[in-house]
Amino acid sequence: MVIFHPSLKTIEYMKLLSPLKRPIDLLNKVVMAPMTRCRASQEHIPTDIMATYYGQRSGAGLIITEGTAPSANGIGYARIPGIYNAAQTAAWQKVTDAVHKNGGKIFVQLMHTGRVSHPKNMPEHAIIVAPSPIAPEDTKMYVDGEGELEIPEPKEMTLDDISLAVSEYVSAAENAIKAGFDGVELHAANGYLLEQFINTGANKRTDQYGGSHENRARIVLEIAEKTIKAIGAEKVGIRLSPNGAFNGVGPFEGQKETFDYLAEKLNDLELVYVHLVNHESMGALPLPDDIRESIREKFNGLLILSGGYDKESAEADLQENKGDLIAFGRPYVANPDLVERFEKDAELQEPNQDLLYTPGKEGYIDYPTLS
Repeated sequence: MVIFHPSLKTIEYMKLLSPLKRPIDLLNKVVMAPMTRCRASQEHIPTDIMATYYGQRSGAGLIITEGTAPSANGIGYARIPGIYNAAQTAAWQKVTDAVHKNGGKIFVQLMHTGRVSHPKNMPEHAIIVAPSPIAPEDTKMYVDGEGELEIPEPKEMTLDDISLAVSEYVSAAENAIKAGFDGVELHAANGYLLEQFINTGANKRTDQYGGSHENRARIVLEIAEKTIKAIGAEKVGIRLSPNGAFNGVGPFEGQKETFDYLAEKLNDLELVYVHLVNHESMGALPLPDDIRESIREKFNGLLILSGGYDKESAEADLQENKGDLIAFGRPYVANPDLVERFEKDAELQEPNQDLLYTPGKEGYIDYPTLS
């Protein structure tokens, strides 16, 4: 329960700040949510300031990195990192070392952007691919030096392309373990490739990867199963965004049946966690309670909840057993010592919005801590 001490005028967040022991050992139930920050090199190699950034925030029980491309075809944005070659893998080792030095745990989020990309952000010979040849509506892509550009129509993936993408996820997960990560999160949310397959608005296929919810979920489950076989179920989580509206996808007919099916199958695979995103704080429709409750019932692993939380609402949802961990995004941008600020009931700093995605240290590793 939440305990209020009138004499101290402070709240002890008993659940949020208490350790988690199983199935993974975490210092607390605070998760740093994945956030694109565009601080990798133009070759998509993690930089030294990224190691500093994540090390500063290692008071979180679990850090989930920014979206990281499992292949050259998976690069969407300027200066996002990859983990598909030796140079990238070696550079990530500095990040994991910085987090582990302070007792934290860190998963890398594997994010293939699919149709949400532009050729000028991608390595040479990379191709924009998607389940169907449909560009995302009302979505543009930033390119360094050129600003916002129209996203071209993607190439519809062949069965060979799908098989290749599955193998690329597995190789990226193996690279993650080599780099010292505690696990990987499969990004099947926010309108990127895996959600493009799940969502009927982006997937118009008529083969075994389109049509029914079983078919639309097929690539997600294939990647999860093969990644688990490669690195272990205790090292694999997944992110989902039911009812989300992002990158040209939105709510769709039959979504509850789709996510019910996914929850059951993911439970069979014994993934360590499902990470549910609520986009309501960004102006989208809320995460439906019936879908959240159904996933909670059908999936026996950890449930991470994310989307617009402050410490009070986080503690309340943990107390009501709606989830096991709570992820915080924007608060971590300007508050590297977020857990300490929660502990001391200290005021939170506001991020500089103009420096969220710019290269360099400013607005990235220069926010002061309480100490």
